[in-house]
Amino acid sequence: MRQSQLFTKTRREIPADEESRNAQLLIRAGFVHKEMAGVYTFLPLGLRVLDNIAQVVREEMNELGAQEIRLTTLQDKELWDKTGRWSDVVIDDWFKTKLANQTEVGLGLTHEEPLTNLLSQYVNSYKDLPLLIYQIQSKFRNELRAKSGLLRGREFLMKDLYSFARNQKEHDQVYNQVAKAYDKIFKRLGLGDRTYRTFASGGSFAKFSDEFQTLTEAGEDTIYLDYDKKVAVNKEVYTDEVLKELGLKRDQLNEVKAAEVGNIFSLGTKYSKPLGLNFVDDNGHEQNVIMGCYGIGISRLMGVIAECFADDKGLVWPAVVAPFNVHLVRLGDSPAVVKAAEELYTILTKNGGGVLYDDRDESAGTKFADADLIGIPYRLVISDKTLESKKYELKSRTGRDAVLLNKDELLKKLA
Repeated sequence: MRQSQLFTKTRREIPADEESRNAQLLIRAGFVHKEMAGVYTFLPLGLRVLDNIAQVVREEMNELGAQEIRLTTLQDKELWDKTGRWSDVVIDDWFKTKLANQTEVGLGLTHEEPLTNLLSQYVNSYKDLPLLIYQIQSKFRNELRAKSGLLRGREFLMKDLYSFARNQKEHDQVYNQVAKAYDKIFKRLGLGDRTYRTFASGGSFAKFSDEFQTLTEAGEDTIYLDYDKKVAVNKEVYTDEVLKELGLKRDQLNEVKAAEVGNIFSLGTKYSKPLGLNFVDDNGHEQNVIMGCYGIGISRLMGVIAECFADDKGLVWPAVVAPFNVHLVRLGDSPAVVKAAEELYTILTKNGGGVLYDDRDESAGTKFADADLIGIPYRLVISDKTLESKKYELKSRTGRDAVLLNKDELLKKLA
């Protein structure tokens, strides 16, 4: 991508109506546009980051043998009435509207009901199970407070996975496999050393759920963390009884702020029973399917990564999610510099690493400041000075000093 053709522009000023650091940086760097509180448009650079995060998640879900689908956003009131979850008393953050014929519908905030209902048409025998089915889809929640940028949205991108098992033992096996996949996801995203499995409330149908909490001062949750055991407890279940059951001691726990980036939940038969998702076991008896649900906030992860890795100059993207691998910066417009920059842009683009080429008529200071703000892993400079040395100036976004490399060394480094 040529930066001169990118319709978005960087901003020096901090948005006056934005409190959160992640949204401030993402807006200034041209990754997102704020439509309203908790609602953001993803611009070309931001969409590339969002897609890269989603791809990491997708690869690990597929590795589990999960099948990807896309469920509808509009939700049927009658279906949710069957589980008692249409009521605003039960779920208080629904967005609801009416069709032209006055039929009431909801905008999807989670999808246990419609997927369970769907599978009742396909699951009949124990031979049809277990199943893992997921989607990556926009969700809508009528949050009372949406002041944390991408960490709490009214419209957001989420991966929701659902498991369907024949019995509790099979469910537990699947549950633990998904937990391990989540560990791999956060490690690949660069968050592995600051994301912890956290015991939280399981609601009315499980003693505990498992949250995955990433340490950040921007987080809205308080957790109590045992660094040695690499396990934490959410403040909502932080009692002596729970600590005793988990084998944790108060004097070894640290109170820290964190952002929930994922959760996994045992559902039992809460949805399969009222919606008629049954199967015939190998003894000819009809049984309810045992279910679990597993969420990861894709757009929230983008905000968390921005919070965790940014410095005083701007964003710092891990290579796996960065919009491009290299930010090629051309200084000057002499024929020799332009020719060398164009040739290198073509070579790097063909190599598939992804290049943002700053071919704008701007000063070196402006270009370097923008490169730091945008946060691409490598900045590659071509100028009359570098051409004289027959080398290229390469600087890591997290490094202090630039290095001079010849073409072979450069291509090997960026391979």
